[in-house]
This record gives sequence, structure tokens and C-alpha cells, in this order.
Amino acid sequence: MKLLVTGGAGFIGSNFIHYILKKYPDYQIVNLDLLTYAGNLESLKTLEENSRYRFVKGDICDAELVNELVKEVDIIVHFAAESHVDRSILDSDEFVRTNVIGTHTLLEAAKKAGNLRFHHVSTDEVFGSLGPQDAPFNETTPYDPRSPYSASKASSDHFVRAYFHTYGLPITISNCSNNYGPYHFPEKLIPLVITNLIEGKKIPVYGDGLQVRDWLHVDDHCRAIDAIIHKGKIGETYCIGGNGEKTNMEIVKTILTLLGKGEEMIEYVEDRKGHDKRYAIDFSKIKNELSFEPQVTFEEGIAQTLAWFQNNESWWKNIKSGDYQNYYKKQYGE
Repeated sequence: MKLLVTGGAGFIGSNFIHYILKKYPDYQIVNLDLLTYAGNLESLKTLEENSRYRFVKGDICDAELVNELVKEVDIIVHFAAESHVDRSILDSDEFVRTNVIGTHTLLEAAKKAGNLRFHHVSTDEVFGSLGPQDAPFNETTPYDPRSPYSASKASSDHFVRAYFHTYGLPITISNCSNNYGPYHFPEKLIPLVITNLIEGKKIPVYGDGLQVRDWLHVDDHCRAIDAIIHKGKIGETYCIGGNGEKTNMEIVKTILTLLGKGEEMIEYVEDRKGHDKRYAIDFSKIKNELSFEPQVTFEEGIAQTLAWFQNNESWWKNIKSGDYQNYYKKQYGE
């Protein structure tokens, strides 16, 4: 099988590429990424000499480029997205362009290529916010996005389903909970907490820190997508959870303990506008139909993630300094 992976230089996309090339020795991957601020080719530098891997710098909104690339592949696995809620609140234009128009461009290309198999990676944030006693999200939960980011992802989900119903495009969709693990861009909670503490800096915590998220190790997410693209039912959506509901404050205190730091390192900041209180995922459908369930407990995963960031300081320090954005020029001479 040959895959077109969009956004493969991002956090989840790069982990997925490593996972697929390791598991399937006869698979090939074309990685299409624009290398916006969240794209980092240093996450994939060990694959540069791999004949089964090719990187293409380009925009998923570039129909001419996308139409050419889809002719080479058997499936599109679509990760590419603007994903940081705070950035969407400050300026939502790029979220509409990338997440909605970019997805539409890929869908059109898949349709023109003879209805190419298409897997769309989405988020549980499209379902809105849960109260403390509410049942977890599942595949039938009504959409109720609360941020420009989640609204743009909800729109892209609807477009993907529309192409299945209207054109018969063979699609699947996955809505996952919060991911964590290696190569996680250090503006997000867990890598920000870890890297700030390693540098001796304080940790910003929104509001009271009692917002609840379900945490999914990125390796488990890759396993779930693997199951969906090989065994998933066409036209179906699968919710992927990590069985790890934690408050933000629990996350922070866990990492403080692992690093031997005290709570004086916490700095409370004004809460995010429209901050969703709780996300949780019922993943019984993918468990029952595709025999998937998370293998990495949060306790194991957070310890592994902390160790990875401790052992890969140059990776995240290059991001914080901005040097990572010069990597493409150095390697490809552009």
C-alpha cells in the first residue's frame, strides 16, 4: 500500500509515519506538509534515507499539486490541520482555510482520482463540552463546537461525510481525545509543562486548572488509525479514547512530582475564552468492531514522555529558539 499522509511533519502525523514504516516493511509513504510553525522535519530526520518515504513541501489547498500526488497513492490519511485553540481565538482565518478549504481540496482530488480511499483524522472537540456527570462522547453525540478551531474541524467532518453520501467516496472518520507523547509541539499542555520545568520556568495554568481531558498516548492513536484504515467500515466514524480522564491540575502535579518540583512553579493565568470544561470518550464501538483499546496507561505514558523530552532536549530547544524552521533549508537547499 502507498499512503499520502497530509500534515506528516506535525506531532501525530510524524508519529504515524514512523509507526507505519516500522510495522509494514512493504508500505510506502508520501508526506505532504506545508511546514507552517507546527511542522518540524527534525521529527522525521531518521527517515530521510529511507527509500519508502518521500517528503513533499506543499499546501493541501493547492489543487494542482494535490491532484498529482493522489494519482500515486492508494489512500489519503488526512492529519493536516491548524489545531491550537488559543491561536484560533486570536485569528481564525487560517483555521477556515486549512481545515475546511484544505479538506475540501483533498476530497475533490480523491473524487477525481476515481474515489480514492480517504481517512479523516478529527477531534472530540467537535462535540462541545461535558458536565461532570455527563456520559462520554460517542459516535452519535450531536455536534456542538465551542471554539473557532472545533467549528472548523466540525465543518471538515461534515464535508467528508457529504462526499460519502453524495459521491460514494470511501471514507472513514476518527474523532480522538487529547494526544500526548514524543514529538509533541511544546505549546501544548504536557510538553509545555515538561520543557518549562526542565528550563526552570514557571508553568502557566488556566483558571482553576480543573478542566478535564481524556488523554490518549499517540502510539495508541496510531494503532487505532491503523485498525480503521485496514478494517474499518466505509462511511463510519470511530471515536478513539485513552481511558485516561485527568484534570489539567492533575497533569501538572504529576509532572511536578516526577521532576521533584514543588507547586510554587505553578502560575495561574486568566482562563481561556469559552474554555470547554470536560471531554471524555466512549470508545466501545472501535473496541467491539475493530478490537482496539489503548495499551498505554497514563502512568506509563507520562513517564515515557517525560523521559523522551529529557533525552531529546535539542529537538524541543530548536523549536523554542525557532532554529527548527531552518532545517528544511539546510536539508533541501530551499
